[in-house]
Parts: sequence; C-alpha cells; structure tokens
Amino acid sequence: MKATEARLTAALDRPPADIRLYLLHGPDEAVAQAFVARLAKGMGEGAERVDLDGPALRGDPARLADEAAALSLFGGARYVRVSGAGEDALEAVTALLSAEQAGNPAIVLAPTVKATGKLVKAAIDSDRALAFACYPPGARDAATIVADLARGAGLRLSPAAVQRIIRGSDGDRAVMMREVEKLALYLDAAPDRPVDADDAALEAIGADIAEGEIGDVVLAVTAGQVAPLIDGLRRMNGPDASPIPILRALGRRLVMLAEMRAAVEAGEGAEQVMKRHRVFWREEAATGAALRRWTLPMLAAAQHAARRVEREVIAAGPAGRVVADTFLLRLTRSAR
Repeated sequence: MKATEARLTAALDRPPADIRLYLLHGPDEAVAQAFVARLAKGMGEGAERVDLDGPALRGDPARLADEAAALSLFGGARYVRVSGAGEDALEAVTALLSAEQAGNPAIVLAPTVKATGKLVKAAIDSDRALAFACYPPGARDAATIVADLARGAGLRLSPAAVQRIIRGSDGDRAVMMREVEKLALYLDAAPDRPVDADDAALEAIGADIAEGEIGDVVLAVTAGQVAPLIDGLRRMNGPDASPIPILRALGRRLVMLAEMRAAVEAGEGAEQVMKRHRVFWREEAATGAALRRWTLPMLAAAQHAARRVEREVIAAGPAGRVVADTFLLRLTRSAR
C-alpha cells in the first residue's frame, strides 16, 4: 500500500501483525533513518535488529524472508533493517511478501529507487507492505507535513507555531518530527486528548534556532574562523538544539561557493562574482576569504562530507550534536 505519513508513523509506533514490509524510497536518507529509529522504539526496548544490505539480498534473495521468519536469539521482538537497496532487491521483497509466514517486520531503505520502479510497485500492490517516498519537502509542503504530524500527535498548532517549527528545522522532515514529538510530550498531548499549542509552548521547549545564528556559524566555517565558530556553537548549545539545520545551511553555502569559485577560476574577479550573486554586504569579507581558501575539489569533498555527517547525526541520536560540532571544527580548521 502507498502510505501517508500519518499512516506510516502510526504503523511504526505500533507495528501491526499484518504489515511485513516498510519500504522507504527516495533521496532523503535522514528522514528514512528517523523512521527506522521510530520502528525500533515501537518494537520495544531490547528488540533485536538484523542488518542486511542490497548486495547481500542480491546474492541471496531468500535471506530476507528467512530472517523475517526466524525467531529472535533471545526470544524477544525482532526486526530486519535493509540499507542501500535497489531494484535488484525486487526478488527478495517478492519472496517476503508471498511467504506463508513472516513474524518479524522488515524496513527497507532504497534511496535511489524511483517511485515508478518495480520495487515500489510491488510494495504498493501488496496489502502486506507500506511504501513511503522520502523526499525533502518544499516550502509549501512543509506546512502540511507539520500540521499532519501535529494532528497525529494530538496537537492543534497555531499557524505561527507551524512556521516557527519549519524555520527552526530548516525544513528538515526528521527534525520537524522530533520537534512535534517533543512538544506533544511536553503538553501531554495524544490523539484521544488533543491540546492547543502556540508560540509560548515552543518557547518553553526551545524549539527555535535563530536564522542569524545559523548564518554566523556557517560563515565562520567557510571562512576558516575558529574562534567565531566556537562562540556561535556555544550560543546555540541548548539541550534541544538540533545541528541538522546548520548542516543543511552549510550544504547550501558550499554549493553557492562552488559556483562562485568556478567563475573566479574562469577569470572573473571575486568582487564582480560576489556582486552578481548578491552577497550581503556584511558577508562580503567572509565570502571573499572563503573564495581565497577553498578550491573546487575541496568544496566538492566538503559537500559530500556534510551529507555523510547529516546521516551520522541522525543515527547517533543524543550524541548527534557532538558528531556535528566535531565535524564543523575540523572543517573550519582545514579551511584555515
């Protein structure tokens, strides 16, 4: 079946016996990892996780169904996580969905699979599977996503509160999920006892990160300025502050710098390039420093590293802030 976000989250929180497969396809791996963590929580503390990957299923298509039917080593709950699956996992998924029995759910991450592919179609056509597309939301979609998440958690958000969550998360679906869950817990909200939530409630849990502070941190990283970076991170080091918006903003900054650096290497003057890209006057000095320090290969490597660290932050849970801060400091020093 094709799942809405509300349907998917409800199933992950209380895994039904008739759902064997959760297929998460699309490029937003951060939100896919957040859904995996949600299933782990729904399976209960101490649940055993079996990890497979795409190549393992390609070499042994029957293994997914076998693992789904196997008993836990310790007699408790058990689930299967498959990472890096592609269209070549179709045979394994088909075997799982057609097996006589499968006591353990499987959650399959397929970031490169298209929505029109055979793997997604197999999941949508089966009433034993839920398929969900993990794509970064656009500005228009983000408000709908936050409202749906809030409704499923028993929250009635004011329009201002919805926009504040979007700004504080930089539109990242995984962070929005966490902020809504945190707010519902703070207000003791649930679908059967909905609660109104406004800016005051968000202020109480610290769900917002000032855009200016994010910009200061990103500028310090790309300009190789260690002291301003440390100062900016200290200001943002609240117990609930997420590093995901910083990493996303850094990624956008690196892409912009790569475009500007390419123009400079083609012979255009740095000042002319900054003017054409409409660099804010207060950011001109830091941007000029970045254009002198970074080469195109360095910028490409930094973009790749930022995407990798974003996934690591999601997987690290509470330790994610340490992972992000360490990465930002190392990147700043390498730029210097």
